[in-house]
Amino acid sequence: MAQSDIATNETNRLIASNKVEGTNVYNRDREKLGSIYNFMVDKRSGKVEYAVLQFGGLFGLGSDYYPLPWDVLVYDTDQGGYLVNLDKAVLEKAPRYAGGSEPAFDRDYGREVYGYYGVSYPF
Repeated sequence: MAQSDIATNETNRLIASNKVEGTNVYNRDREKLGSIYNFMVDKRSGKVEYAVLQFGGLFGLGSDYYPLPWDVLVYDTDQGGYLVNLDKAVLEKAPRYAGGSEPAFDRDYGREVYGYYGVSYPF
């Protein structure tokens, strides 16, 4: 199969990673919070552990990055993006990092992030 034959769109069940990155994220009031910068995948299980939300700044400059447990995101086809049940005020106090200063993404950090959102850390 040639490289150009590889599916990069989405099916009714799957979506290509390049389509997830840049997808908008909205709160329950359908207010845009930011967009998916990237996501972190467990190397062994292949499961997505975090979606990293880019939030703040102007045109990506001065943005902060907020790891969200993948399970707090729900894709909304009508909105064309992900929904999270969070207010901006809650998000602004969430664990985050600035560009160029990524955390270790170890188990302790995972428990901190998941705990902040009230989700059990599964890894």
